Amino acid sequence: MTSKPEAEIGRFDTLKWAFAVLLLVGAVVAFYWYHEQLLAIRVVGLLLALAVSVFIVSGTQLGGTVIGYLRDSRTELRKVVWPTRQETLQTTLAVFLMVTIMGVFLWLLDMLLLWGVRVLTGQGS
Repeated sequence: MTSKPEAEIGRFDTLKWAFAVLLLVGAVVAFYWYHEQLLAIRVVGLLLALAVSVFIVSGTQLGGTVIGYLRDSRTELRKVVWPTRQETLQTTLAVFLMVTIMGVFLWLLDMLLLWGVRVLTGQGS
């Protein structure tokens, strides 16, 4: 008994997605078709078509899931404790210092290996 409503929901969801995609494709085609019009008018029309498409898709099961995910992501983002300016500066300086130290170490190691290869091959003096 539950298979019929689920099938209808899926069919309507497919129709909603198809209409939203067709609306977006039509908006993009219109954007380029009316190239002689002001760019601002074409962009506003494209953004309106995008907003209507998103509204249509938000009524589908997948759209609702995505909106729920975005809401949960926003909630989690508010829980993040961002570093202070001083912490950011200290971390940046520590990374810069370590990169410099490793760069000098690898350069010295390269010079040592180059000297060793020259000695072994008889090219060094």
